[in-house]
Amino acid sequence: MLRCTGVTPTQPSPIKGEGFSMPRKPPPSLPTPKQILDFIAQSGQPAGKREIARAFGLSGHEKILLKSLLKDMADEGLIDSAPGRAFHKAGGVPRVTVLRVISVDDGQVWATPESWHADTPAPRLRVIEKGRRSALALNDRILARTEEAGKGHVAHVMKTLARSAELVLGVVRKEGDRHFLTPVDKRERRELTISDLKDAQPGDLVLAEPSGRPPRTTARVDAILGDPFAPRSFSMIAIHKHGLSDEFRDEAIEEAGRVAKLPLGDREDLTHLPIVAIDPEDARDHDDAIGAAAREDGGGWDAIVAIADVSFYVRPGSALDKEARARGNSVYFPDRVVPMLPHELSSDICSLKQGEVRAAIACHLHVGKDGALKSWRFSRAKICVTANIAYEDAQAAIDNLDEESFEVASSPCSMPAVDGPVSRDLVDKALKPLWACWKALLAARNKRDPLELDLPERRVVLDEKGRIMSVAPRERLDAHRLVEDFMIAANVATARALEKKKAPVMYRIHEAPGREKLVALKDYLATFGVEFALGQVIKPATFNHILDRVGEHDARPEIMEQVLRTQMQARYGPEPLGHFGLALASYAHFTSPIRRYADLLVHRALVGSHGLGEGGLPKEDADNFAAVGEQISMLERRAMEAERETIDRYVAAFLADRVGQILKCRISGVQPFGFFATVEGLGGDGLVPAAILGNEYFRYDEAAKALVGEQSGETFKQGQKIELKLVEANPASGALRFELPEGKFAAPPRDRRDRTVSRGPRRGRPANIRHQGRKR
Repeated sequence: MLRCTGVTPTQPSPIKGEGFSMPRKPPPSLPTPKQILDFIAQSGQPAGKREIARAFGLSGHEKILLKSLLKDMADEGLIDSAPGRAFHKAGGVPRVTVLRVISVDDGQVWATPESWHADTPAPRLRVIEKGRRSALALNDRILARTEEAGKGHVAHVMKTLARSAELVLGVVRKEGDRHFLTPVDKRERRELTISDLKDAQPGDLVLAEPSGRPPRTTARVDAILGDPFAPRSFSMIAIHKHGLSDEFRDEAIEEAGRVAKLPLGDREDLTHLPIVAIDPEDARDHDDAIGAAAREDGGGWDAIVAIADVSFYVRPGSALDKEARARGNSVYFPDRVVPMLPHELSSDICSLKQGEVRAAIACHLHVGKDGALKSWRFSRAKICVTANIAYEDAQAAIDNLDEESFEVASSPCSMPAVDGPVSRDLVDKALKPLWACWKALLAARNKRDPLELDLPERRVVLDEKGRIMSVAPRERLDAHRLVEDFMIAANVATARALEKKKAPVMYRIHEAPGREKLVALKDYLATFGVEFALGQVIKPATFNHILDRVGEHDARPEIMEQVLRTQMQARYGPEPLGHFGLALASYAHFTSPIRRYADLLVHRALVGSHGLGEGGLPKEDADNFAAVGEQISMLERRAMEAERETIDRYVAAFLADRVGQILKCRISGVQPFGFFATVEGLGGDGLVPAAILGNEYFRYDEAAKALVGEQSGETFKQGQKIELKLVEANPASGALRFELPEGKFAAPPRDRRDRTVSRGPRRGRPANIRHQGRKR
């Protein structure tokens, strides 16, 4: 029988003063809501209605009243019910529940509830496996008993459950009388026999449910999504594969239309200033604008970074806020954007468009002549962007000036909005002051010496029908660097301002690399004759000096990528751990609240701590920053993967007409089973299997990241430029496959009497690979 500790069922305490507001007062024979919550919290096993009634000695008509009281408590948001009708505190973790393993790292297993309906992010629970170590794997399902431990929860495994069937995204292929499913995930190389085709046709993109065990796994078509090769279909593949929400609930749409009509209220009027928004040519939203003017006292510049005031429209706990938190960020594809906020806000009322008065939070900066931030303040303002300018147009306008004409206007002045090409008036009153201020910010940046990795993005250009016109790297201009440095300055000022107010901060955290990755980098650099001392204090400048020593070596791009892989992944959280890559002690994202939930939280913290009006950060949200930071970091990684895979699909589609041609490539990665190559100037990754490299063993040198032929000495090394024949380009998966051109590199056949051939492959390794590397 369950007993409750510290609760006296026969003497219920009154409701008054306990923080609960009930529709009706329970009769004296019933426990109070406070006592029921205490019992649920202290119970050693799931507490349903029967257990609660037994603990408080209720019977007959009292059980009927208890059922009504529990329903009232659920309606009030005080308790939730778990499967099996056991109750737990609202927003809490059920005493017994089904969990899914999300991380297995060095013996530590973490899981989250498989079903979670609270507004807060699903919690992470540390899993304790009795009598065994790390027997669980990623995505395993377990039934577990949970308990609070400190500020978190732990889960004790009761039993392991069968994995639920996850839908597979793939393309239907017909061979003879049979149909097969070709998965779009290029990491999955097995096809599945389709047992139930429904109305799908060969070539259709479908969602299918796998069943059975390997090697007899089959697939049943669940949904037909259409032609995977039609224009604008590649982003839909990513949307379905990664579970992105591309539609908003009706209540969020209705709320967006309602709040878009809100009057701006009392704000600092900055509409007379020549503030400009400099963005990519194909930008879908504009959430930042900048302006600068030389100070009359000669002490540097007054700069303004104006950011869309999203916190004014999206209030904590609203339908819009719940949608934004669940998405975490906008996801950008070549053909569409999956926005964090409905288009009524993201691309309209919150977007800083030229000639339109918009609500903004303005960061006012005093930038010294040396580029240091001397002071800052924040205000809720209304602005009118003078012009939306593409990076290329802003750069061309500045490049067309001769050096002697580059003089800064002493102060900004009112000017009409500009349409079309950048006018000389706009250059004089807006761009020239910005460039002059940026030169000071750049000097301060160079003194700080942050990590400098020049790894260009790929840009896919589509025509009006969504067909691919070109794929090429984006050019990196001074205009890009200018906007970036103004944004960094505002982000630094934001973090410092919140710290000064002792307000909560959602930091952008980037920690220094761990020793294991540094050791791997040291071994890799040694193959190029570049020394790297592990005993030194590692700073961003350490890696910049390595790249300086490499110079214009052919392997420079791969070495930069290896340096990038050495870095820790940036994340969000409330810990002031600094940003290693930018060489900054305090850093928070402030400049993109239309597309990043972290920035919206930072805006709310500013509003609340600086008394800027309504829409500040609630205390319960501030207390939950650690969990929210973890969730939006995960959502950011999901978005990045979806965007990268979609670009790969477009590249594969672009190259589909060149199958059979010899392409200039470079080796981007080497593994024991072969090497990956990327097409110069286009990107995309394709595999060259080790089995086709020649009729000899290839030794895998892990430190050098190379495959070396034992007999010929032929070497395939990361960074090596090489010509390869494209034999497959699969747009549905984004996968490429290459072969060596005929007669290239293959070692001559060995004598059949050679014993090294007759002994066959070593067990557990590819047939023609030997592995040589560090012990792990």
